[in-house]
Amino acid sequence: MKPAVILYKSLPDDLRRQLDTHFHVTEVKDVSPETVRQHADAFAQAEGIIGSGGKVDDALLSQMPALRACSTVSVGYDNFNVDALNQRKVLLMHTPTVLTETVADTMMALVLSTARRVAELDKWVKEGNWKKSIGPDLFGTDVHHKTMGILGMGRIGLALAQRAHFGFGMNILYNARRQHEEAENRFQARACDLETLLKESDFVCISLPLTEQTHHMIGAAQLQLMKPGAILINAGRGPVVDEQALTAALKAGTLLAAGLDVFEVEPVPAEAEILTLPNVVALPHIGSATHETRYGMARDAVENLIAALTGTPDKNCVNPQVLR
Repeated sequence: MKPAVILYKSLPDDLRRQLDTHFHVTEVKDVSPETVRQHADAFAQAEGIIGSGGKVDDALLSQMPALRACSTVSVGYDNFNVDALNQRKVLLMHTPTVLTETVADTMMALVLSTARRVAELDKWVKEGNWKKSIGPDLFGTDVHHKTMGILGMGRIGLALAQRAHFGFGMNILYNARRQHEEAENRFQARACDLETLLKESDFVCISLPLTEQTHHMIGAAQLQLMKPGAILINAGRGPVVDEQALTAALKAGTLLAAGLDVFEVEPVPAEAEILTLPNVVALPHIGSATHETRYGMARDAVENLIAALTGTPDKNCVNPQVLR
């Protein structure tokens, strides 16, 4: 008899067929309490769950006594209560490798668009303001041969450093939990403490997960340390940055600009003050949002769940210790 699983994200047809081959699948719109009540039997019998968005917490897990594996169609897993999963010996699978290059592309796009005021000047031209050659008040700032400070030198950080160093001749600083010899050897990157990175970087680029340690890691005090004219890029998790403090720093001119793919509240409210600032480039959390990469993430998530429930997962497992 096939294991029962809950699917809470639509999949491409071929991947859905692959899932159906291995499992008895119940597709639902989300994992909200209302949905769980509507499909109580399916949730109670499910040995696996696959999707993205929504909280997988104690409340949900209490309704899923048969659960053995979760597969998220994402690299981040802050929506999952990992401690609760560990206590129940439930595997958590994610998709950390397939989106690396795409997210690094997005971060470099934010670097360029903030420095050269792309979104602001695009709007200015379309509003009919281009009557003559622009003056210094509309000039941008160079990217090439500047210093980039990267918070979080994981896969994405390495891919961003490669683009910045070899593509734009940038000097690379980084702050991470451990020394990264690859970054130092390939890009002449220099490890430093957070204060030094903030003081010396022209572009501070955040590629960090959200944890208790990283929540509001960049607040008012840290923003004050940054160079006058520096630019902040965040494509990690929104709450790593105190958005209220960032708004104040941008309004005061402490920072030149910010490029944000993530926000403290998502979707960001339309009335949020940070969206009114011309020196902010705001994206709707599109770091991995290309057709190719989103397909690859869904494919990996399906393969992860199959490995977790029908074999032994040898990659992409957040908590492999539960196997022991």
